[in-house]
Amino acid sequence: MATRTALTRTSVKWRLFCELLVTLLHIVNMVGAQIRYSIPEEMRKGSVIGNVAQDLGLDPPRLRSRRARIVSAESVQYAELKADKGILVVNERIDREQLCGDVTPCSFSFEIILENPMEILRITVEVLDINDHAPVFPNNEKALNIEISELAAIGVQFPVQNAEDLDVGQNGLQDYILSPNDNFVLKQHANPDGSTSVEIVLQKPLDRERRPHLSLKLIAVDAGTPQRSGTVNINITVLDANDNRPVFNQSVYKASVMENTNEGVNVLTVNATDADSGSYGQITYSLSKMKGNAADIVSIDALTGTMYVSGVIDFEKDKKFEVRVEAKDQGGLTGTSKIIIDVIDVNDNAPVINMMSFSSPVSEDTPPGTTIAILNVKDADADKNGQIHCSIEGKMPFKIESSLTNYYNLILDQYLNREVISEYNITITATDFGSPFLSTSTTLTLKISDVNDNAPVFDKSTYSAHVSENNSPGFSIFAVSAKDSDCNQNARISYILEDTQVSGSPVFNYVSLNSETGVLSAVRSFDYEQIKQLQLVVKAQDGGSPPLSSNVTVKILIQDQNDNPPQVLYPVQTGGSVVAEMVPRSADVGYLVTKVVAVDVDSGQNAWLSYKLQKATDRALFEVGLQNGEIRTIRQVSDKDAVKQRLTVIVEDNGQPSRSATVIVNVAVADSFPEVLSEFTDFTHDKEYKDNLTFYLVLALAVVSFLFITCLVVIISVKIYRWRQSRILYQSKLPVIPYYPPRYSDTLGTGTLPHVYNYEVCRTTDSRKSDCKFGRAGSQNVLIMEPSSTGTMQRIQSDRNILDEPDSPLETMTKAHLSQFVSRYDLSVV
Repeated sequence: MATRTALTRTSVKWRLFCELLVTLLHIVNMVGAQIRYSIPEEMRKGSVIGNVAQDLGLDPPRLRSRRARIVSAESVQYAELKADKGILVVNERIDREQLCGDVTPCSFSFEIILENPMEILRITVEVLDINDHAPVFPNNEKALNIEISELAAIGVQFPVQNAEDLDVGQNGLQDYILSPNDNFVLKQHANPDGSTSVEIVLQKPLDRERRPHLSLKLIAVDAGTPQRSGTVNINITVLDANDNRPVFNQSVYKASVMENTNEGVNVLTVNATDADSGSYGQITYSLSKMKGNAADIVSIDALTGTMYVSGVIDFEKDKKFEVRVEAKDQGGLTGTSKIIIDVIDVNDNAPVINMMSFSSPVSEDTPPGTTIAILNVKDADADKNGQIHCSIEGKMPFKIESSLTNYYNLILDQYLNREVISEYNITITATDFGSPFLSTSTTLTLKISDVNDNAPVFDKSTYSAHVSENNSPGFSIFAVSAKDSDCNQNARISYILEDTQVSGSPVFNYVSLNSETGVLSAVRSFDYEQIKQLQLVVKAQDGGSPPLSSNVTVKILIQDQNDNPPQVLYPVQTGGSVVAEMVPRSADVGYLVTKVVAVDVDSGQNAWLSYKLQKATDRALFEVGLQNGEIRTIRQVSDKDAVKQRLTVIVEDNGQPSRSATVIVNVAVADSFPEVLSEFTDFTHDKEYKDNLTFYLVLALAVVSFLFITCLVVIISVKIYRWRQSRILYQSKLPVIPYYPPRYSDTLGTGTLPHVYNYEVCRTTDSRKSDCKFGRAGSQNVLIMEPSSTGTMQRIQSDRNILDEPDSPLETMTKAHLSQFVSRYDLSVV
């Protein structure tokens, strides 16, 4: 009744605690960016943990607009955020014992991420324990069995295994209660680790004859609300005092066993009895006083008394076993008996093969009938168990014959071929005539020695390899490989490069061959433009005596590399003159100005050329054909376009990586010749200045002194020479020497030069006997101007009308005037 009243009070306290817990469920402790909630375990899914929006000071719409979400590294998400309501709810069942075990306090954490602005909050949820587990004894035992002798002394302690409660605190295990009895009391000890040890202590002597069994009940209780408990029954058996000795039912036991009986086979079973009860009536059996190897051969089961084979029984070693068996009760009293075991012989000895002589290796040209090995075969058994028959397993070029008693010869029966089979594993089996028969096998490894009867054979009938040009000398191209079916020295292959000619030169000037590895290496760098293929012969020779050999043809194809840039053939880039293409201002769209012609000495895609306009004075006026290199106008030429146009065209090949060349095309946009002269004079000077400034500055410093002295010497020498020649040739009549001045051209609408004026001057070394002729107009499509004669060109243009007039005074010139004219226009320079 008192216990029931205490439980009722405890229940009332538990309800009050739950109401208080519900009231304080949503207490939030915020420290910086942390929120902490406390909830009891085992809440239903969907139960509210806390109002996050309220704790953060945000309404649910704003919380949803900031894309609040839970981030956790745990595999199980115990909480779920309802962003539309701003609350945290239980997502999975929370078991505090599974989550934390006996660790207190128990909690789990996760983070909530908010955006706009970015913010992260740590949420910690403490899980409170409820009394959902009762104390349980180990292994859920319903009863503990204890045996106690009736002679046990007062005060003897008997330990009892402790109960376990998964809850913690007041909900955990608190106390033990032992049911009332006259013989035992309960004693508890506090351990240093906080656990409690439980023992029952004997306080009154036991009497097996009056009460052989006692039944007690041990209760473990906790202090939770409601209170839970666990119970285990303690069954005590009172043991009798030992006052009787075990007795066997036979004084001597006899049995027989076959030799080689498998381990575990039962031989016989002995039996002994004890008048006592309880532990004093329980008997264990053991063997004692065993002779020879009996201890390793037979054993006995301690509980059943069954004797079984535990080792190898060999009739040839022991024909009989005699052992003594003991029966012992729990009180220490023993009884003995004798066991005699006879061993029955069986055919358990297989033949034994001994090698007396063995010849290995043997040459593959050994004649049949040669003895390879001599064997001795014995069997320890007698009669038919000792009679032996020998045979060779499989189909082999050998046979076995008996020579003397227990001796056998292994004889070669056929010719051998090492290249087909280089080694024989000869299995010889000796079998007796027992029942069942036994046999023994031995394997002889016979190696066949080689003779040089096979020439090397290349793995290919011809070889073909590719190597890129511009390889480094010593580059390994590839390797030839030959195999020889022979072995050792007869199969040791040396590779020899035959002396052949490649493009009139010995092949050794191009490649070398490693005689050991067969690796062909380049002696020098190959040039695809000079040689495109090498064909050579390689010989493979073995090391036999005499040596055997074979040849193979090797073709090495040189692969082209993009090692040559494009070469521009037209327009020709001169060092001192400017080549200009003329375009009239009346030119239409698509007018062909000129064509860039280039070649590439490489082959394949390395020689595929493309043309691109890299730079231009006016990029909107000209374009270059990508494939044909034609320069055409892409709009109508206007008066505003500059006279001088400079185009930079880049010519690229299609190699990897590509190589290129650059050509400069000067274009004159004009309808009249004087306009071209005035513009290109400055253009020429500017070009020369830019191109040659650095060169002349360096060169002038080095040769200025030399030129000064040289000029003085030349001037004086020329003056003296001319004076002497004028004196000698003054009265002479020498043949006329023709001089041809440069041809000057002008460009009109079609890009060609329709008027060419040729001035032919015929002079002797004496200018007084010279003559001058004027040619007719020709045609020319390129304007060429030497920088040194620019001023002369302008003067010729200014005097052009005078030369074209039919009544020109030049026709009546005197010889003195002609000399002045020639000197003025420097007509002696071609």
